[in-house]
Amino acid sequence: MSLGAVLEARSSLPQAPLRTTSQSSTVDAVWDELRAEAEAALIEEPLYAGIMQATVLDQRSIAQAFAYRLAHRLGDGDLSRLAMRDLCLSAFEADPHANAHAVRDLVAIRERDPTCRRYLDPFLFYKGLAALEGYRVAHWLWHQGRTTLALHVQSRISEVFGADIHPAARIGSGVFIDHATGVVIGETTVIADDVSILQSVTLGGNGKQSGDRHPKIARGVLLSVGAKVLGNIRVGEGAKVAAAAVVLSDVPAHTTVAGVPAKVVSRLAANEAPALSMDQFFGYGDGI
Repeated sequence: MSLGAVLEARSSLPQAPLRTTSQSSTVDAVWDELRAEAEAALIEEPLYAGIMQATVLDQRSIAQAFAYRLAHRLGDGDLSRLAMRDLCLSAFEADPHANAHAVRDLVAIRERDPTCRRYLDPFLFYKGLAALEGYRVAHWLWHQGRTTLALHVQSRISEVFGADIHPAARIGSGVFIDHATGVVIGETTVIADDVSILQSVTLGGNGKQSGDRHPKIARGVLLSVGAKVLGNIRVGEGAKVAAAAVVLSDVPAHTTVAGVPAKVVSRLAANEAPALSMDQFFGYGDGI
């Protein structure tokens, strides 16, 4: 199964209109801007010039640049950086949509994170982007039947970036994982496009049952700090899960849930996209 197959989640998740986001940025345009930012950074910080040159300016494509950067950060465990780079590059080059997914993830950060002033910063330093693109490599390996290597990459992502994402999970594009620390995404989780996930979020099971046992997160959802969504339940499109909420049942589309266990506390307009606005205020309401 290719990385593009993760987007089959769209067919089972409602697709109400959202405002234009990172789909409008082409791979070539982002790659050109990333290279221009790297060239400017050579002047800004000469001490980092060698890394900038090797990581971005010496690479021929954004796929090669991502592969090199991931290998630099995930290699030298049980696998060398060279072996890890080859794995990462194979994954990015195997699917014609892989570059577009990575670029949409990168642009999502710049659009939604107020601290992000250029593409270069998340590309080089943000754990959430690195964990997500590393997952995409592990996901490709998993569906090639190379489960041992897939689990190795998962383990390295957990060790280095503090996020544990099962390789079999299905994750769309334009996904923003902020900070990454403490994020757990289980095996049968499905995450659609344009979702934002903050630190310490768990998308887990609710017991020892086997089979399809993890959450399904629809498009445009915001999962706030420390939210726990447990079991094979659905969070509807454009919903917002408040900080520290524990979700044990389906969340209707375009609502905000909060509390333990979580209940509806407010309703959102159908054209709102909390994942894009990153507005974590959850308000008050009458419940379901």
